[in-house]
Amino acid sequence: MGVVLQAYLYRTEADCRDFAHEGSRVRLCKGTYKEPESVAFQDKPEVDKAYVRCLKVLMEGFGYPMVASHDPRMVEIAGALAHKQDRAADTFEYQMLYGSRPEEQKRIADRGNRMRVYIPYGPQWYGYLMRRMAERPANTMVFLRALATKG
Repeated sequence: MGVVLQAYLYRTEADCRDFAHEGSRVRLCKGTYKEPESVAFQDKPEVDKAYVRCLKVLMEGFGYPMVASHDPRMVEIAGALAHKQDRAADTFEYQMLYGSRPEEQKRIADRGNRMRVYIPYGPQWYGYLMRRMAERPANTMVFLRALATKG
């Protein structure tokens, strides 16, 4: 079992420190839901910086970080942080949704890293997709781009 932490919340860096211990499994995503400014970063550059700070904490820790991002920059930074900490490929993983950047998913796996691909399923998959698009309009573009392209 593991936890999912959303980097765009102000509290998440401290949460990462709390969970970066032996035996923990932490899935780090940027954050999907529209949260108020009182609890979350609103601007993409600030969210990106928070994600990197959280990645650094997790990669320096003793748990099992799960890098949930389709952002090429975040994937590259995660790899560099893992390398800097001399992490073996089986001590962390990348995660992406099925259909999003399949060539990148293959490239990550081909270089010997763990690449977990998620597929929404079950009776609530459509509601999940609609909520993600409604709560954050940028998700609609990610979804449409994945539908229209192979990469």
